[in-house]
Amino acid sequence: MTEQELLRELLQAGDEQEKMSEKKVKILEAAIEMFSEKGYAATSTSEIARKAGVAEGTIFRHYKTKKDLLMAIVTPVLTRVVAPFLARDFAQKVFEDDYQSYENFIRALIRNRFDFVKKHLPMIKIFLQELAFHPEIKEQYRHIFVEHVYDKFRKIVSHFQQKGEIIELPPETVIRMTITTIVGYLITRFLVLPERDWDDDVEIEHTIQFLMHGLSRRKE
Repeated sequence: MTEQELLRELLQAGDEQEKMSEKKVKILEAAIEMFSEKGYAATSTSEIARKAGVAEGTIFRHYKTKKDLLMAIVTPVLTRVVAPFLARDFAQKVFEDDYQSYENFIRALIRNRFDFVKKHLPMIKIFLQELAFHPEIKEQYRHIFVEHVYDKFRKIVSHFQQKGEIIELPPETVIRMTITTIVGYLITRFLVLPERDWDDDVEIEHTIQFLMHGLSRRKE
């Protein structure tokens, strides 16, 4: 499936009651591109209309406000990409495997997230840019994380703490440190410095070793 076909599938996923018209798809495609490049606040509906090749009034026949347009983009990602991905490919493939070490778990986790962000980058950019400004988006994401990921993550951390592989910090702290380190790498890689000549294999390994060095039990 091409990137364009995937995008259209996601957009259609957000409108279960009726088949989305071609104009509506074009509006959403244009909005995704503009929001991703300029951000939600800096993008006007007139710019989206020009990009989509429609009259600005057409946008407001489909969406009452620009906020509604944003949510029409975010909702398919959350409901048909993020949630199923967490429930199936992420939670099952990453969190339900039998790892011999925390390092192996981290390696699987970061590889999984790297591939996910690379595949869905335009939508992820919009999601991250607007997460702090729209409480309903943050609440949806929090619910998905708690329901599908948190308990499994906590069990893995506790398991390797009991084995003596990682230090006895609160599991919540280990989860926070792990997530922020990996997310920090992905944000730098794909959003802050995407033009850099990245050696992804090396950077991923450096990230893993940094985490493990900080989490390894200190020798007496």
